[in-house]
Amino acid sequence: MQIEETDIPEVKILTPRRFGDARGFFSETWNKARMAAAGLDYDFVQDNHSVSARAGTVRGLHFQRPPHAQGKLVRCGRGRLFDVAVDIRAGSPTHGRWVGVELSFENGRQLMIPEGFLHGFVTREPDTEIVYKCTDYYDPDCDGAVRYDDPAIGIDWGLDGRAPVLSEKDANAPLLAELGTVFTFEAAP
Repeated sequence: MQIEETDIPEVKILTPRRFGDARGFFSETWNKARMAAAGLDYDFVQDNHSVSARAGTVRGLHFQRPPHAQGKLVRCGRGRLFDVAVDIRAGSPTHGRWVGVELSFENGRQLMIPEGFLHGFVTREPDTEIVYKCTDYYDPDCDGAVRYDDPAIGIDWGLDGRAPVLSEKDANAPLLAELGTVFTFEAAP
């Protein structure tokens, strides 16, 4: 497994090895013991799978507040997407900054997003599948969102002037400044 750093140290890009032959390939996308040895010690309790029918679909920016905050390991099962993590931990040296990476079936990359971050993506191809592991269960009382186009965050979604396909929830989400403190940065010992 290749582990790459991003501009936000806690967010990592994981690229599993693929072993292929004439039949296709095999890839181990998560191994708890190997990842813990690499400093990525997560307990996943829920897997999610979504399909977006149209290219240009934006989902996010989403989070779950404590006590059911979620870390996520995101990958693309089919198609192609641009995946984004935004640091919303008060007091963090990277607060309000974002990182984005293209995830696709072809490149096999995954994005590890810890608690304390917004998560969102835009699909680049029709019928794009997103598969992700979560460190806590979904709880509707802890569910939250921030507008995908918040100018204070300034994400370049690569829509090239096209209107995104949005849910009502995402279209009406508040700006980050309206959110208040949800997470607080804790420096590693």
